Amino acid sequence: MGFTPALHAEWIRISTLRSQAATLCAVLLATVAFSLLAAADTDGADTDPLFSAFFGVSFGQIAAVAFGTTAVAAEFQGGALRVSLAAVPRRGTWFAAKATAVALPVLAVGLVTGLLTWTVGRTAPGGRDGGFGTAEGLRAAVGCGLYLMLMALLAAGLTAVLRSGAATLGLLVPFLLIVSFVVGDMSGSVADFLPDRAGQVALHARRYGSLGPWTGLTVTALWTAAALAAGAWRVRRRDA
Repeated sequence: MGFTPALHAEWIRISTLRSQAATLCAVLLATVAFSLLAAADTDGADTDPLFSAFFGVSFGQIAAVAFGTTAVAAEFQGGALRVSLAAVPRRGTWFAAKATAVALPVLAVGLVTGLLTWTVGRTAPGGRDGGFGTAEGLRAAVGCGLYLMLMALLAAGLTAVLRSGAATLGLLVPFLLIVSFVVGDMSGSVADFLPDRAGQVALHARRYGSLGPWTGLTVTALWTAAALAAGAWRVRRRDA
């Protein structure tokens, strides 16, 4: 079986699971809801207005990570991977199809989420007058979609390495929450190059550290590529 039929099979598998559809809905709902709350808060004069409008991405990314994790973790339960590899013996092709089937729906939902979040941020109290324009808003909306896709793929690659959804979520979720809420606004340090901190630079109107919007997303993409490469190596080396 080639890549296209394998992708079609993986897409059918993912799209028919209600839990996966619910997780994608959670990406949108969590991001928009928490972004609305943050955009409506006009108390802090030093708050970046664009990041306030997209603050909910810090919560929506957890759902994106869960989507990527569960999509791959299901293969390591009940011998499902043996069935998948019986249909697609070339493990690299199968893993590429799995990753693509994870990336495309998250990117689509992420772009819709970004555009809706931008709209909500502009119409919320303080949003339109907060100082970010159309170009910045569109850049952040696109960056939102790309960032959520990269985080879902990062989780997918890590799950293939660990072969456990629980282990992946137990590692990534605390990490993301610690980086986002404990490290906070620290910049100019190695923390700027962590995957979530780097990618979220695209959601800021002002430049705080050494990375710009697109270079930050590139750093996140490098983390994701490393996780996927490690996952592909693990799938090829380990028995199903």
